[in-house]
Amino acid sequence: MLTRKSVVSLGILTLLFFTAIATIPVSAYSEGVVLRQEMENSDVMRLQQDLKALGYFDVTPTGYFGSITESSVRNFQQGHGLTVDGLAGPATISKIRSLKNAGHTQQTVSRGGSRTEVASQTGQTNVKMMSWFDEVKPLWNRGENAVVTDVGTGLSFNVQRTYGRNHADVETLTKEDTRILKEIAGGSWSWKRIPVIVEVHGQRIAASMSPMPHAGVDGLPTNQTVNNRSGGFGTGTNLNAIHGNGMDGHIDIHFNGSRTHGSNSVCSDHQAAIKKAFNSQ
Repeated sequence: MLTRKSVVSLGILTLLFFTAIATIPVSAYSEGVVLRQEMENSDVMRLQQDLKALGYFDVTPTGYFGSITESSVRNFQQGHGLTVDGLAGPATISKIRSLKNAGHTQQTVSRGGSRTEVASQTGQTNVKMMSWFDEVKPLWNRGENAVVTDVGTGLSFNVQRTYGRNHADVETLTKEDTRILKEIAGGSWSWKRIPVIVEVHGQRIAASMSPMPHAGVDGLPTNQTVNNRSGGFGTGTNLNAIHGNGMDGHIDIHFNGSRTHGSNSVCSDHQAAIKKAFNSQ
């Protein structure tokens, strides 16, 4: 039988227990940690939770650092003047923690001009057939990022829409993204049509890409007249906005009803690949 003294002691111990739990720093990171792709641990979970609170991570935190997390980190870095490398090192983590400590939320944080919202790992599996001119073009603005997934291999890479009126002209963000793109292409650039799914602003959209970089030279001034543009485009405006990604110029991504730039006509091969992407899931 419990005495009054033992009840009081038990109450004090219980209070101390819950007080200790409440004071554990749940958003603390391991000292000097650098988080990168394919890591899976509690630090990655904290990173995803913090990015989600700040409005840069729109899926359920899993603790696994995949392409979605890297894209979120890049968007955060770009929005806050940090080195854009996709690695969550001390500088990036310090900025995240300072924003969290200052009470920033998803509604108040400055996101920069290229924030992207993607639907991977959300449980949303439906691939949509969306019109380029009426739906996709107004949704996916120039300067915004997206994730492209090859239907055949399942490989994904990050891109940014940089040009294009009749369809999306896009560029890879990093050399690693370019490497993955070339692997999807079979090891060499070509104009073949490949069914892909483009994930942007919470939508998974059926599309077709041609993995042939063209009309640009990496490292030379953007939008200036240059010689020997990629893809055999010769002399003209350098349509290469992202430098240092190991790719000269941009590639084409078509959507339902999109047109070529040269002939201003619908490409039947692209439209057939889009249908394959739509029927892939």
